[in-house]
Amino acid sequence: MIRFVCVDMKQFEFLDFATADVCFRAYGETQDELFANAALAMFEVMVETKNVAPKVTKDIEVKGEDLKSLMFDWLNELLFYVDSEGLVFSKFDVKVDEKQMKLSAKVSGERIDHQKHTIKTEVKACTYHNMEVKKRDGKWMAQVILDV
Repeated sequence: MIRFVCVDMKQFEFLDFATADVCFRAYGETQDELFANAALAMFEVMVETKNVAPKVTKDIEVKGEDLKSLMFDWLNELLFYVDSEGLVFSKFDVKVDEKQMKLSAKVSGERIDHQKHTIKTEVKACTYHNMEVKKRDGKWMAQVILDV
């Protein structure tokens, strides 16, 4: 099963992988867009993101040693807010500084409301397993496997 989401260039797609995991590929014209689309894909696994209003904004900064570790730390940092504050996000304004291997973002969403949000799958963690972050044919692509 592959599910495409987007108008012009697809933002992400889900791939068949394993029953305890969800695999997706995120895409972007830039690294900023790639990391934002990866976050959107992860939250789409958890909830219908179109129903998540940008009521709460968080400033997030993460550092990595390379683009893979930066993606890993970014997605797991977002999951921290799900677990600790019951927040889900749908808007991601991301700036990646590849020279310093740092990501800064403003993310917006709201507290999970079971009356309003369609809850799908609980994501436990982002994994390094088969993770890829690379530029291909002039566009950025990330492959991520989530432990669910």
